[in-house]
Amino acid sequence: MPVDAFARCKIQLALSAVYVLGCAFRSVLPVYDIPRLCLFDTWLSSVLVGRSVATLAELSFAAQWAVMLSGAAQSTGSSTARVVSRMILPLIATAEICSWTAVITTSNLGHILENSLWGVSGALGVAAIAAIIPRCAAERRQAMVAWCIAGALYVAFMFSLDVPTYAARWAADQAAGKHYLTLGQGLQDLTRRHVSYCWDDWKTEVVWMSLYFTTAVWISISLVQVNHTRGRYSVQPR
Repeated sequence: MPVDAFARCKIQLALSAVYVLGCAFRSVLPVYDIPRLCLFDTWLSSVLVGRSVATLAELSFAAQWAVMLSGAAQSTGSSTARVVSRMILPLIATAEICSWTAVITTSNLGHILENSLWGVSGALGVAAIAAIIPRCAAERRQAMVAWCIAGALYVAFMFSLDVPTYAARWAADQAAGKHYLTLGQGLQDLTRRHVSYCWDDWKTEVVWMSLYFTTAVWISISLVQVNHTRGRYSVQPR
C-alpha cells in the first residue's frame, strides 16, 4: 500500500472510531433535543452532552468523506471531487452551528437550515462520486456505486421527509406564537431533561434515528475498508 494511502487509511480508522462510538452512545442514550426528551434520567442524557457527542461524531463523519474524496481526486484527477472535498467540512460545520442554534433557542428554523445543508452536502457528494466512477479501478467501483446510490436515497429522504418535517414544526410553532429561548436562557436550559416512554413523543424520531445509528455507521466503516484495499482509485487519469 502506498504511503499516502496508508496514512489516509489510519485517518479514516480514527475518524470512523469517533463516529461509531458517538452513534453507539447516542443509540443507548437517545435524546429528542428541542423538547428535551430522553429515556433515562441521567446527566448523560442531557441535550448538552448528547449534542456535543453528535457534533464531534458528525464532523468526523464529514471529515471521512472529505478525506476519501481528496484521495480519489488526487488519484483520478477529478476536479469535481477536489472541489467537493474542500466544501464538505465547512458546510457541515455550518450545519452544526445551525443545529446548536436550534437546540439552544428551541426554534426548528435552525434544524431546517441544518438538514438542508446536510442534504446539499449529500447531493454534492453524489455528484463527486458519479464523476469519479468512470475513472475508478474495478476494485473501487462497486463501493463507489453503492455510495452513490445510498447518497441519492439520502438526499431524497432529506428533502422529501426530513426538512419538510422540521418546516412543519416551525410553522406550527409560529402559528401558535411559541416563545423561543434567548441565548442565555437556552444555555441554562440545556441540562433540563424530561423522561418519556410514550410512543407518541418519539414516533417522529424513529425513522431517522434507526437509519442514522445503523446504515450510516456501516457506511462509515465501509470508508475505512475501501481505503484499506490495495490499489489506486484510478484506471487512467483524464
